[in-house]
Order: sequence, then structure tokens, then C-alpha cells
Amino acid sequence: MIQRRSFLKAGAVVSGAIGGAGLLVPALSPTATAAATDLDPTTIPQFQQKMPVPPVLKPTSVSGTTSYYDVTMKEANAQILPGKLTRVRAYNGVFPGPVIKAESGQRVVVRQTNALGVPVSVHLHGAHVPESSDGSPMDVLAPGGGTKTYTYPNDQPHANLWFHDHAHHEESENVFRGLTGFYLLTDSVEKNLNLPSGSYDVPIAIRDARFHDAGQFAYTMGDIAGRTVILANGKPWPYFEVAARKYRFRLYNTANVRFFTLKLSDGSPFTQIGTDGGLLEKPYTTTSLALSPGERADIVIDFSKYPVGTTLVVENTEPGPPGTPMDLVGKVMQFRVTRTATDTSTVPATLRTLPALPAATVQRNIELLMDETGGEHAQAYINGKIYEMDRIDTEIQYGATEIWTVHNANARAPHNFHMHLVQFRVLERNGQPVVSGNDSGLKDTVSVKAGETVKIQATFTGYRGTYVYHCHMFDHAAMGMMANFRVV
Repeated sequence: MIQRRSFLKAGAVVSGAIGGAGLLVPALSPTATAAATDLDPTTIPQFQQKMPVPPVLKPTSVSGTTSYYDVTMKEANAQILPGKLTRVRAYNGVFPGPVIKAESGQRVVVRQTNALGVPVSVHLHGAHVPESSDGSPMDVLAPGGGTKTYTYPNDQPHANLWFHDHAHHEESENVFRGLTGFYLLTDSVEKNLNLPSGSYDVPIAIRDARFHDAGQFAYTMGDIAGRTVILANGKPWPYFEVAARKYRFRLYNTANVRFFTLKLSDGSPFTQIGTDGGLLEKPYTTTSLALSPGERADIVIDFSKYPVGTTLVVENTEPGPPGTPMDLVGKVMQFRVTRTATDTSTVPATLRTLPALPAATVQRNIELLMDETGGEHAQAYINGKIYEMDRIDTEIQYGATEIWTVHNANARAPHNFHMHLVQFRVLERNGQPVVSGNDSGLKDTVSVKAGETVKIQATFTGYRGTYVYHCHMFDHAAMGMMANFRVV
């Protein structure tokens, strides 16, 4: 494995300016950006392709309490756009990536092989794992056959995890081209509830994309203005057929930089039952759901009130840069109620009990900041520093409980904040206590928009070693908004 790469694409960090939503956009004018080779996204029919359900990966062997998997990261052709094939980078060539189902207390061992032409590092996002299996940004698998075995003890409660590339300066393009997968961790607490299950429990990865005329991905760092094709499980604006009963949807924002705020087109409420780190203590009824890149949410929609033949659109109300075509990015997918079905599932009034927060003994301040002037030398910082693999930015005593106050010092650019190793609790947002909603429960990623401040609490136990914390907008992390912490 390559520990340090001299060929990092520092010169390709970004070439852009700040758009109205604070996100990096190409410095070219909209006319110049829409080059002749670009596919016109308005020519892609909406709600005409069926949304697939990601396949569940079967272990190559099982021994005692350990399941073993062999996965190869490789290029493959995926049918994303009607009548065209798109070259993707994917786990086992599956786009979007497959599902690994795991159970607390049962180990999973994955032997990853890199058959791509670029370095990769596999990070199991949200997992409590030893440093050796965390997927450090510099602990990479060499191109053309590099291998590494990752061991996941699953010594944590149920959670909706996911795995993705984390090779520094490569992660943005690798994830854009498809290197993501689902990892559903369950336990007895979750299994003993009578939530919708089986074919009524559906993971959905939501992201944006841009394509060339021939149907190939068009990748440019920070290109939120050009990525106006919305994909749900790898299809643009698909439909999904449902029965008139309750469904559980595990929603993942796997976009590089785009935020989503989701709602149903009829404005009706749905029930949020979980966040990044598993179920909430109690269900939360809402009409909208905000997800920054990397965040997950678990919701239940009850379609029993709709007659067969009803269609509902999942809409995105999150504004983009000026000129964002909301007729494109404002729609995500469509539900079609096609049949009736018996439903014995329930959403109980109490889902789980979270442990009481221990007293914190350390408080830290974290500032997120990026250059808003654009240009190829633009950088992004945590506490005034760009990421250096050999520098320890924060040293933490094993077993310590700490409160971190995370502030976005930018005037326009949004960020979010992700910590490896631990799940945390969000205590406050902009000075107001968090009591419900997507900031509550166990989290590993939290939105921090321009000027915002969030206060989080975490206990660092289980493993010693060096891990990272960073903005989970992949392009911002690639620009340097990442730091190391060491648990000693």
C-alpha cells in the first residue's frame, strides 16, 4: 500500500468562484460552461425509469461469528441514461454500490482489491473501527491490483453506514464516478421492533451528476452549477412503485457538495425514525428533511391514505447558485401507488433509549473556513491550517468526553462536519438546544452552513490511534479542510 503520494493533484484542487449558495462553481460563464459536448439534462425524461433496489452482497464464506467478503473496485458500464452506457468506478462494478448487511457483535472482514487506475482508500463511514481499518486518506491501495483487508468488529449499535473512497485528492472524483456502497448494521433493539421490513425497507442514495453528450460522467471539481441531473439509486428522476401501506426508506446523501431538503409534493407529513447513528428515541413527524453530503436519515411513509393510481413526487427545495434550474434539481423521484397490501408493521412511540450524556471534561473550538475568491490556488482550512498527513492537530485522552464547538467562518460557503471513529450528539445549533429532528439522536455528520455554529459532544473510547475529522463536502476536504486527531 502507498502511504504517501508525491503525485497529489494540488494544481487541480479547484478552478472556480463562489456561487450564490456559497458553493464552488466553475469560473466560466453559464454559456461557456454549457459546452457543446454537454448533455442537455432537459432531454432526459423524468419519472420514466424504474428505481432499482441495490443488490445485497453475499459473503464468500462464513466462519463462526465472522462473514468474509471479496470486493473488487473496477470500471464497468452502467445503464444510467436511457439508451446510453456510462463508464463508472464501482465496487464489484455495481452502480450504485451493493449493500452489505451486518449485525452488531458479528465481525465482517472485507478483502478489497483495487483494479482501477487510481489510488483508493475504503472508509466505512460512521463505523467504530480500529485505525488499521478506518480507511485513512493516505493509507491507500495502489492502482492496478493493490489489496487490503478491512476488519469491521461491529461493536456498536445498529446504524445506517456506508462505504466510499477516501484517498486524499482522489476522493472527490472517485465518489462522483461511483465508489459508494451501503452498509446496514442491525441489532436486537432494531430487530425487535415491528418496523416495515423486507421489500418494504428500501435504501436510497440521492446525488447529483453531469454528463457529456455520449453519456459519460462530466467531472469538474466543485461543479454544483453544472450537476443538474438528480439520481436516486443511480437513475435520473426515477419512479418507484409502492403498495398502499407503510414503507421504511433509508435515505443517503451521497453527493459531493449538494445539500438536499426533501418534501412530498402534496406537502403531507412523514415520520423520521432515525439519523446517521440509528434510530431516534422517539419518532418525529415532519414535512421536510434536510441532508448535507454524507448525512443519512431513516423515514417511514404511510401510503395507505392514498388511492391506487396516486403519484407523489419527492421534491428538493434546497436553493442552489443563482440560475439553478429548479425544474431539474427541484425534483428527485416519483412514488406510484400501484396496489393494496396487508400491513402489520408499526412505528412504536418509543424506538430506543440512548445513554445519558456523561459530563464533558474538555472543550474545543473548531473553525471551518475556505477561500471564497476562487482560483486554482484556493484552499480550505480547519483552524487556519490545511491538512497535513503527519501533523497531529488534536490529541485526546482515551475515554475522554469532549464538547467541540464547530463554527463556519465563511460568509457564503456552507460546510458540514464529520468525525471518524465516534458517533456524537448535537447539543446546540446557533445557541439553541437540539431537542428533536435530524440533529437529534446519534450523528457522525452535521450541517454547518455559512455563519452557523454547532456544539457537539463525543466520548472517545474503544480504540486508540490516529483518525481524521473534516468537512464531508468531498471537494472541500480535497482542498485541505481536514485534520488529524490521535486518541492516546
